[in-house]
Amino acid sequence: MQVSHTLPSMSVSFDDPNLIGAAGLVPVMALAREAGLAELVDQWVKMPTDKGSNAGLKLSALVGGMVAGADSIDDMDILRHGAMKKLFTGCYAPSTLGSYLRSFTFGHVRQLQTASTRFLENLGHKVPLLGTVKSEDFVFIDIDDTIIEVHGYKKQGAGFGYSGVRGLNALLGIVSCAGHAPVIVAQRLRKGSASSARGAASFVAESLRTGRKLTSTGRFLLRADSAYYNQSAVAAALAQGADMSVTIRMNSSIKKAIASIADDAWETIQYPQAIFDEDTGRWISRAEVAEVEYTAFASKKKSARIPGRLIVRRIPELNPEKPEGQGTLFDAYRFHGVFSTVAKDVLDTVEMDKTHRQHAIIESVNAELKDSALAHMPS
Repeated sequence: MQVSHTLPSMSVSFDDPNLIGAAGLVPVMALAREAGLAELVDQWVKMPTDKGSNAGLKLSALVGGMVAGADSIDDMDILRHGAMKKLFTGCYAPSTLGSYLRSFTFGHVRQLQTASTRFLENLGHKVPLLGTVKSEDFVFIDIDDTIIEVHGYKKQGAGFGYSGVRGLNALLGIVSCAGHAPVIVAQRLRKGSASSARGAASFVAESLRTGRKLTSTGRFLLRADSAYYNQSAVAAALAQGADMSVTIRMNSSIKKAIASIADDAWETIQYPQAIFDEDTGRWISRAEVAEVEYTAFASKKKSARIPGRLIVRRIPELNPEKPEGQGTLFDAYRFHGVFSTVAKDVLDTVEMDKTHRQHAIIESVNAELKDSALAHMPS
């Protein structure tokens, strides 16, 4: 059998007036309606032009399109195939939805974030997003930013940041606990040249406030990488009643604290699965950890200093070019430090190191978003 048409001239469409190709949208959008998505958007997002009319229906259509697999405005035509108009109202054309989104200003985005936060709270009452959290269970808030590559010199906000890639900077906050998938509780889209820690304190507070709306019980622990090791961010977490664990850079104060650790204080830990170390390009299966009391931001005024623990992991520094049989005069190590405010009787040294390394869960969220909703950013 041979195809009788060349591919460029073929067009395949689904347009049976009695069938739909995305029946799973029915329960999803019914749940969104019960959680008040359209009503909240109508209440909080105020756009004075005609493009802002029926804001709740238009936003609901965008959500439905993304759930059905759309990752660009053109793909929103998926809402108008077959019998979709018999099941849903507000099946807008892609051009209408595109005009609506292009009318957003920074203020409208903040309004939408307000509606989104309240919608997530309502959704948490309908669906057990975090399950049943006991008072002694940990609830993790992870924050991180990522660069979304864009192409073209005239795209608004596009710029070169720390990655050297032209793009936009997306800052995310997620909440998770044992046995449940992470939930995005806060997000900001910034210029590509924005610093990772820009607005970190307010974002930390926003993430924790929203996370507490999903569960009022449990121990909240905010985790972040070294870009967020600053006094205002850590203080914001503590002000919200949460603990914080954050990776730190090797400065003179940290090196001095590490040097004070006794040789017999190091404890060997064996990783169940080997971990890839980007600095050396090797897989490692064991390391050593120790800790020492440490007061962060000691150079600031006394009221701004924050006492805690310095958790240190060390890995042997190996020389791949060492001649056969040629030993070293002394062992050399590379150190990775984490500052934590969690008490030692809650998580010991090994458990604290393991818990902080699980911050990598947010990298999976970033990767999934780049393959789906943010694939054609900012289209």
